Amino acid sequence: MAAKKQAKVTQDFSKYVRWFWITFVGGILFVILLFLLASWGVFGEMPDHTVLENPKTNLATEIISSDGKTLGKFYLNDNRTPVSYEELPQNLIDALLATEDARFHEHSGIDAFGTLRAIVKLGGGGGASTISQQLAKQLFHGEGSKNKIGRMTQKIKEWIIAIRLERQYTKEEIIAQYCNIYDFGNNADGIRSASRIYFGKEPKDLALKESALLVGMFKNSSLYNPRPNKNPVGSKNRRNVVLAQMEKYDYITEEVKDSLQKTELDLNYSPESHREGIATYFRTYLDGFMKDWIKNNPKPDGTKWNLYNDGLKVYTTIDSRMQLYAENAVQEHMARLQAEFFKQNTPKRNSTAPFLDLSTEEINTLLKNAMKQSERWRKLKYDLGKSNKEIEASFYKAIPMSIFAWRNGKATEIDTIMKPIDSIRYYKTFLRTGMMAMEPQTGHVKAWVGGINYRHFQYDMVKQGKRQVGSTFKPFVYSAAIDQLHYSPCDVFPDTPFCIEANKYGNPEDWCPKNSGGDYGGTRTLKDALANSVNTITARLMDKVGPQPVIDLVKKLGVESNIPAVPSIALGTPDLSVYEMVGAYAAFANKGVYTKPVMVTTIEDKNGTVLYQFKPETRDVLGEETAYVTVKLLEGVTQYGSGARLRRTGPPDQFYKDIITGYPYGFTNPIAGKTGTTQNQSDGWFMGMVPNLVTGVWVGAEDRSVHFRSILYGQGASMALPIWGVFMKSCYEDKTLDVSTANFEPPKNLSINVDCSKGDGNYVNGENSGKTPDDLNF
Repeated sequence: MAAKKQAKVTQDFSKYVRWFWITFVGGILFVILLFLLASWGVFGEMPDHTVLENPKTNLATEIISSDGKTLGKFYLNDNRTPVSYEELPQNLIDALLATEDARFHEHSGIDAFGTLRAIVKLGGGGGASTISQQLAKQLFHGEGSKNKIGRMTQKIKEWIIAIRLERQYTKEEIIAQYCNIYDFGNNADGIRSASRIYFGKEPKDLALKESALLVGMFKNSSLYNPRPNKNPVGSKNRRNVVLAQMEKYDYITEEVKDSLQKTELDLNYSPESHREGIATYFRTYLDGFMKDWIKNNPKPDGTKWNLYNDGLKVYTTIDSRMQLYAENAVQEHMARLQAEFFKQNTPKRNSTAPFLDLSTEEINTLLKNAMKQSERWRKLKYDLGKSNKEIEASFYKAIPMSIFAWRNGKATEIDTIMKPIDSIRYYKTFLRTGMMAMEPQTGHVKAWVGGINYRHFQYDMVKQGKRQVGSTFKPFVYSAAIDQLHYSPCDVFPDTPFCIEANKYGNPEDWCPKNSGGDYGGTRTLKDALANSVNTITARLMDKVGPQPVIDLVKKLGVESNIPAVPSIALGTPDLSVYEMVGAYAAFANKGVYTKPVMVTTIEDKNGTVLYQFKPETRDVLGEETAYVTVKLLEGVTQYGSGARLRRTGPPDQFYKDIITGYPYGFTNPIAGKTGTTQNQSDGWFMGMVPNLVTGVWVGAEDRSVHFRSILYGQGASMALPIWGVFMKSCYEDKTLDVSTANFEPPKNLSINVDCSKGDGNYVNGENSGKTPDDLNF
């Protein structure tokens, strides 16, 4: 009986053992089946070998300066520029491993210990997802499912992909990919963008506590956003957790941990958007350049390049240092100039402020035209289908808005409530500017500032905008006369009233220009006449050469704008751009050779394959002697003419606040230049040259009826020249730049006298020219 009972117990026990093994083996087979089904794509598409080798990520196009700095990027959603493992600082790698995957170098994609711990603790112990698994999730299937079955199948897919990634890539490559793929928020896609946006530096330059902050954001970048208006306290706490993990795994000492945990975040938040950062106007020009290039240059397979996703690298001629100095010079001077304009043009002093010389009816017409050209009008009409009456009515209803303002010498925004029509009038009060600097020998554009603030004034006054150039046009007339008639800067002309009779050059009536201030009398050398912008002598030269040869000359110098063949162009009536003027003046400094301005040198794909290489466009326009003589004429402007204030010296407090005398620049090196002022002081210009840098500056308002009342403030020497002076002073103080202080190089066989101290020029009287009488003193 006992034997039977024992046999039955044994039989029952063996049954349990059998069921245990059936369940165990079945479970293993089931897990294997799940993995097989997942790998076959039953639970959703799985990446194959080719996709794993080239995972699809959107890469921003990077804009690179001539000195190797990133000026900005083109992107839609992903502001991502990848870096290699070697470009990551060791402290960031240590922080990542200590926090995210301490056994990263010991597993092959799945951390068995961490997974088992997560199962035992029902997910409460952490450590289940390795860096490889997180990369798999980021690369191939994003956010998790909300139901349990979905989460389970997704986790299986993560494991499979992680193992495949480990086979496909080295550990170092996996770390680099993970850092490059992660979204750190605020358009900071990838570690490079995050480093630049949150700390204003490249990843390799990150300090330990900065790396710890960024690694802390891997947990949840939305929650641990360090910006002051987001969650700086939570971010700091999370950073300190990372530091504690680094101490736990012996990457740092306890003393270092304790010291760093007490420090502040010390952000240097530098947003990278299309409307912020450095060289915004230039980047807008470049956007159009790239779209034109893409239109005409397909990929090898015939498809189009994507400016925002294909990771192109655009190497430009812009020098980030010069660009920054140019933008700072604009900010510094324009804030002061605007303050003076507001002081002079108050509603109390001018009932039609900011407009001058316009009736109320003319002002209303101007404002209505501006209303119809506004972005608000376009959106309401074409996007929302509103009627003209409804749209116009909306301009007279106050709404919240942020407006531009100068505060303490800096550009800022003010939140206010204002009628859109009043905002239009408000923005009309602001003076604008355009500035471009170029290397004349190569045509490389080094700095490009199209306005005072791109967010609020998007119209580019370097290439898009064209305004009357005033007396900066006169050197073209002088150059044509030198070229045709072999004049010397020392030749003497009578400074008396002069007219070009009607119909001589197609002008319908006599043209009799007056000198500024109405001053006449005596004689002047050409050098003195140009230095002081004497209109009558310029008219005499125009009469001798004719308008068409002058137009032919400026066309050869790269000017594409229409110029009428009338004598009055001698005084600068044509509307030209800063871009055209700088390109044309550069030929004088380049020995008569015109070099077309260059902005882009090379375009590469993400693998470094060169897709575009610029070819310089040059042509001989003037003889070397004519170009040099013109330069010597222009040197007179800064020696004793309207540009002489560039050589002013003195203590800063004596001149700094005086916009009339200008800053104490104290330049002693040779400078060729020309100021320009248009009718009613609407436009102020300065063109300045040293042997290897030509820079043009324009200042004025959007409407020509907005200007200074007096020429004292409204002339080019007060409006534009100071920007050039501040810019050049910064360039000279930067010893890493090679901006010349040397003399302009004369031609080897100079036959025209340029040294007027010898007093041996010719006297040119009316229609004839001849030798100066022996007793003539000049």
